[in-house]
Amino acid sequence: MKRFYTDVMTVEVEDGFGVTLDGRRIRTPLKRAVSLPTRRLAHALAQEWEAQQDVVDLKTMGINRLVNIAIDEVMPDPARLASEISAYGGSDLVCYRADAPDELVQRQAGAWDPLLAWAAEEFALKLTVTTGVMPVAQDGDSLMRLSREVAAFDAFTLGAMRDVVGICGSLVIGLALHARFLDIDAAWAAAQIDEDWQIEKWGEDSEAMARRANAFAALQHADHLLRLLND
Repeated sequence: MKRFYTDVMTVEVEDGFGVTLDGRRIRTPLKRAVSLPTRRLAHALAQEWEAQQDVVDLKTMGINRLVNIAIDEVMPDPARLASEISAYGGSDLVCYRADAPDELVQRQAGAWDPLLAWAAEEFALKLTVTTGVMPVAQDGDSLMRLSREVAAFDAFTLGAMRDVVGICGSLVIGLALHARFLDIDAAWAAAQIDEDWQIEKWGEDSEAMARRANAFAALQHADHLLRLLND
Protein backbone atom coordinates (compact mmCIF):
# COMPACT_ATOMS: atom_id res chain seq x y z
CA MET A 1 0.00 0.00 0.00
CA LYS A 2 1.07 3.58 -0.55
CA ARG A 3 2.35 5.55 2.40
CA PHE A 4 -0.77 7.28 3.68
CA TYR A 5 0.67 9.32 6.56
CA THR A 6 3.16 12.10 7.19
CA ASP A 7 3.97 12.26 10.90
CA VAL A 8 4.98 9.33 13.11
CA MET A 9 5.07 9.83 16.87
CA THR A 10 5.59 7.77 20.03
CA VAL A 11 3.01 8.55 22.70
CA GLU A 12 2.15 7.52 26.22
CA VAL A 13 -1.16 5.69 26.53
CA GLU A 14 -3.19 4.40 29.46
CA ASP A 15 -1.43 1.01 29.57
CA GLY A 16 2.02 1.74 28.19
CA PHE A 17 3.23 3.33 24.98
CA GLY A 18 1.79 3.62 21.50
CA VAL A 19 2.64 4.88 18.04
CA THR A 20 0.52 7.33 16.06
CA LEU A 21 0.38 8.06 12.35
CA ASP A 22 -0.83 11.63 11.83
CA GLY A 23 -2.24 11.53 15.35
CA ARG A 24 -4.11 8.21 14.99
CA ARG A 25 -3.05 5.16 17.01
CA ILE A 26 -1.83 2.28 14.90
CA ARG A 27 -3.82 -0.93 15.19
CA THR A 28 -3.21 -4.60 14.57
CA PRO A 29 -4.77 -6.52 11.65
CA LEU A 30 -7.60 -7.42 14.05
CA LYS A 31 -8.11 -3.70 14.78
CA ARG A 32 -6.74 -3.78 18.32
CA ALA A 33 -4.97 -0.62 19.44
CA VAL A 34 -1.24 -1.22 19.84
CA SER A 35 -0.03 -0.77 23.43
CA LEU A 36 3.58 -1.59 24.21
CA PRO A 37 5.29 -2.22 27.56
CA THR A 38 8.40 -0.10 26.99
CA ARG A 39 9.15 3.25 25.39
CA ARG A 40 12.15 1.77 23.58
CA LEU A 41 9.97 -0.83 21.88
CA ALA A 42 7.48 1.87 20.85
CA HIS A 43 10.33 3.98 19.48
CA ALA A 44 11.66 1.03 17.44
CA LEU A 45 8.20 0.40 16.01
CA ALA A 46 7.84 4.08 15.15
CA GLN A 47 11.19 3.98 13.37
CA GLU A 48 9.96 1.13 11.16
CA TRP A 49 6.89 3.16 10.13
CA GLU A 50 9.00 6.29 9.61
CA ALA A 51 11.47 4.38 7.42
CA GLN A 52 8.80 3.52 4.85
CA GLN A 53 9.04 5.61 1.72
CA ASP A 54 6.40 5.93 -1.01
CA VAL A 55 5.15 2.39 -0.42
CA VAL A 56 4.65 0.68 2.96
CA ASP A 57 6.40 -2.69 2.67
CA LEU A 58 5.30 -4.80 5.63
CA LYS A 59 7.91 -7.44 4.82
CA THR A 60 10.61 -5.01 5.97
CA MET A 61 8.88 -4.36 9.33
CA GLY A 62 9.97 -7.20 11.59
CA ILE A 63 9.11 -5.48 14.87
CA ASN A 64 5.66 -4.56 13.55
CA ARG A 65 5.04 -8.20 12.64
CA LEU A 66 6.05 -9.47 16.08
CA VAL A 67 3.98 -6.82 17.86
CA ASN A 68 0.91 -7.80 15.84
CA ILE A 69 1.48 -11.47 16.63
CA ALA A 70 1.81 -10.75 20.34
CA ILE A 71 -1.40 -8.72 20.51
CA ASP A 72 -3.63 -10.64 18.07
CA GLU A 73 -2.39 -14.21 18.50
CA VAL A 74 -0.59 -14.58 21.82
CA MET A 75 -2.53 -12.40 24.26
CA PRO A 76 -5.86 -14.23 23.75
CA ASP A 77 -4.25 -17.57 24.74
CA PRO A 78 -0.64 -17.29 25.96
CA ALA A 79 -0.70 -20.76 27.53
CA ARG A 80 -1.12 -22.39 24.11
CA LEU A 81 2.02 -20.78 22.69
CA ALA A 82 3.97 -21.35 25.92
CA SER A 83 3.16 -25.06 25.64
CA GLU A 84 4.21 -25.10 21.97
CA ILE A 85 7.57 -23.52 22.80
CA SER A 86 8.16 -25.70 25.88
CA ALA A 87 7.67 -28.84 23.79
CA TYR A 88 11.03 -28.22 22.13
CA GLY A 89 12.69 -29.15 25.42
CA GLY A 90 11.67 -32.77 24.93
CA SER A 91 13.59 -33.07 21.64
CA ASP A 92 16.13 -30.29 21.87
CA LEU A 93 18.73 -30.00 19.11
CA VAL A 94 21.62 -29.82 21.57
CA CYS A 95 20.75 -33.26 22.97
CA TYR A 96 20.99 -35.12 19.64
CA ARG A 97 24.55 -35.72 18.56
CA ALA A 98 26.34 -37.35 15.65
CA ASP A 99 28.47 -40.42 16.37
CA ALA A 100 30.78 -39.69 13.41
CA PRO A 101 32.86 -38.17 11.91
CA ASP A 102 35.05 -37.07 14.79
CA GLU A 103 35.33 -33.47 13.60
CA LEU A 104 31.54 -33.01 13.63
CA VAL A 105 31.28 -34.75 17.02
CA GLN A 106 33.85 -32.34 18.41
CA ARG A 107 32.13 -29.29 16.93
CA GLN A 108 28.82 -30.26 18.48
CA ALA A 109 30.38 -30.97 21.85
CA GLY A 110 32.35 -27.72 21.80
CA ALA A 111 29.26 -25.62 21.15
CA TRP A 112 26.53 -27.58 22.91
CA ASP A 113 28.17 -28.96 26.05
CA PRO A 114 28.67 -25.45 27.53
CA LEU A 115 25.00 -24.71 26.80
CA LEU A 116 23.88 -27.82 28.66
CA ALA A 117 26.18 -26.94 31.55
CA TRP A 118 24.72 -23.43 31.67
CA ALA A 119 21.15 -24.76 31.56
CA ALA A 120 21.93 -27.28 34.31
CA GLU A 121 23.18 -24.51 36.57
CA GLU A 122 20.59 -21.91 35.60
CA PHE A 123 17.47 -24.09 35.71
CA ALA A 124 18.61 -27.26 37.53
CA LEU A 125 18.08 -29.31 34.36
CA LYS A 126 19.16 -32.89 33.75
CA LEU A 127 18.90 -33.34 30.00
CA THR A 128 20.00 -36.60 28.43
CA VAL A 129 22.33 -36.53 25.42
CA THR A 130 22.05 -39.25 22.78
CA THR A 131 23.42 -40.07 19.34
CA GLY A 132 21.32 -40.60 16.26
CA VAL A 133 17.75 -39.53 15.65
CA MET A 134 15.80 -41.97 17.79
CA PRO A 135 13.93 -40.02 20.49
CA VAL A 136 15.09 -40.19 24.09
CA ALA A 137 12.82 -39.49 27.06
CA GLN A 138 13.92 -36.47 29.07
CA ASP A 139 13.64 -36.05 32.83
CA GLY A 140 10.08 -35.04 33.71
CA ASP A 141 11.09 -32.60 36.44
CA SER A 142 13.47 -30.85 34.05
CA LEU A 143 10.75 -30.49 31.43
CA MET A 144 8.42 -29.08 34.07
CA ARG A 145 11.02 -26.47 35.04
CA LEU A 146 11.39 -25.47 31.41
CA SER A 147 7.62 -25.18 31.05
CA ARG A 148 7.39 -22.91 34.10
CA GLU A 149 10.21 -20.74 32.78
CA VAL A 150 8.48 -20.25 29.43
CA ALA A 151 5.03 -19.78 30.96
CA ALA A 152 6.35 -16.77 32.91
CA PHE A 153 7.14 -14.83 29.72
CA ASP A 154 4.86 -12.00 28.66
CA ALA A 155 3.07 -12.10 25.31
CA PHE A 156 5.70 -10.06 23.44
CA THR A 157 8.51 -12.29 24.69
CA LEU A 158 6.54 -15.42 23.81
CA GLY A 159 5.99 -14.22 20.26
CA ALA A 160 9.68 -13.50 19.79
CA MET A 161 10.75 -16.73 21.47
CA ARG A 162 8.55 -18.78 19.14
CA ASP A 163 10.65 -17.51 16.24
CA VAL A 164 13.95 -17.96 18.07
CA VAL A 165 13.25 -21.49 19.28
CA GLY A 166 11.64 -22.57 16.02
CA ILE A 167 14.50 -21.25 13.88
CA CYS A 168 17.17 -22.72 16.16
CA GLY A 169 15.32 -25.98 16.85
CA SER A 170 16.35 -25.63 20.46
CA LEU A 171 14.71 -24.30 23.60
CA VAL A 172 18.10 -24.30 25.35
CA ILE A 173 19.61 -22.04 22.68
CA GLY A 174 16.54 -19.82 22.83
CA LEU A 175 16.73 -19.42 26.59
CA ALA A 176 20.47 -18.76 26.38
CA LEU A 177 19.85 -15.98 23.86
CA HIS A 178 17.06 -14.53 25.99
CA ALA A 179 19.33 -14.54 29.06
CA ARG A 180 22.22 -13.04 26.98
CA PHE A 181 24.40 -16.05 27.73
CA LEU A 182 24.73 -16.14 23.93
CA ASP A 183 24.62 -13.25 21.51
CA ILE A 184 22.80 -13.66 18.22
CA ASP A 185 25.86 -14.71 16.23
CA ALA A 186 26.78 -17.41 18.76
CA ALA A 187 23.17 -18.63 18.89
CA TRP A 188 22.99 -18.85 15.10
CA ALA A 189 26.33 -20.66 14.89
CA ALA A 190 25.25 -23.18 17.55
CA ALA A 191 22.00 -23.87 15.70
CA GLN A 192 23.67 -24.22 12.30
CA ILE A 193 26.47 -26.65 13.14
CA ASP A 194 24.95 -29.59 11.29
CA GLU A 195 23.91 -27.57 8.25
CA ASP A 196 27.25 -25.76 8.10
CA TRP A 197 28.95 -29.16 8.10
CA GLN A 198 26.83 -30.33 5.17
CA ILE A 199 27.57 -27.12 3.25
CA GLU A 200 31.31 -27.56 3.77
CA LYS A 201 31.10 -31.07 2.35
CA TRP A 202 28.54 -30.67 -0.44
CA GLY A 203 28.21 -26.97 -1.12
CA GLU A 204 25.14 -24.73 -0.96
CA ASP A 205 22.56 -23.94 -3.64
CA SER A 206 20.83 -20.60 -4.13
CA GLU A 207 17.54 -21.80 -2.64
CA ALA A 208 19.25 -22.93 0.56
CA MET A 209 21.16 -19.66 0.77
CA ALA A 210 17.92 -17.67 0.46
CA ARG A 211 16.25 -19.82 3.12
CA ARG A 212 19.13 -19.31 5.53
CA ALA A 213 19.18 -15.56 4.89
CA ASN A 214 15.45 -15.30 5.61
CA ALA A 215 15.80 -17.38 8.77
CA PHE A 216 18.67 -15.25 10.08
CA ALA A 217 16.77 -12.04 9.30
CA ALA A 218 13.78 -13.33 11.30
CA LEU A 219 16.11 -14.30 14.13
CA GLN A 220 17.58 -10.79 14.12
CA HIS A 221 14.14 -9.22 14.42
CA ALA A 222 13.19 -11.52 17.31
CA ASP A 223 16.48 -10.84 19.09
CA HIS A 224 16.01 -7.10 18.60
CA LEU A 225 12.58 -7.25 20.21
CA LEU A 226 13.92 -9.29 23.15
CA ARG A 227 16.65 -6.73 23.73
CA LEU A 228 14.15 -3.88 23.58
CA LEU A 229 12.10 -5.59 26.27
CA ASN A 230 14.98 -6.57 28.53
CA ASP A 231 17.67 -3.87 28.29
